[in-house]
Amino acid sequence: MRKDINFHTAEKVQIVAIREWDKDFLAQHWNIYVVNNSTMLLETILVMSRGISENKKTTTLRRNLGNLIPESSIKIEFITDAVLEFTNEYLVTYFSEDKLYEKVFTFLPHSISEKNSTKIPVIHSEGVIAS
Repeated sequence: MRKDINFHTAEKVQIVAIREWDKDFLAQHWNIYVVNNSTMLLETILVMSRGISENKKTTTLRRNLGNLIPESSIKIEFITDAVLEFTNEYLVTYFSEDKLYEKVFTFLPHSISEKNSTKIPVIHSEGVIAS
């Protein structure tokens, strides 16, 4: 049962949105990444993502991203401009040092934008950090 599992709060892990050039579509698109700012290996990273607005919602997507070495990042997904007006949630779960960690990261509606960009460590690029 879930209540019997001792989850630790994920720290030094971030979900970020970065605007990047897509050579296939010849346009700028937002991509979502998991960033490991820690010195620990993250193992068996599972990410559940979904978008919700007042009268619409996206499909819930689940991904196994494998492992992530310290001070690195891995791309989760491309996010379309159509869902930037949604509340976009990312539930991240992983193992590290034989402990289970979990945290929900949220991008509020319209928060993924150039005006909210800040420097993202590890990736060395401008982007938006989920809360």
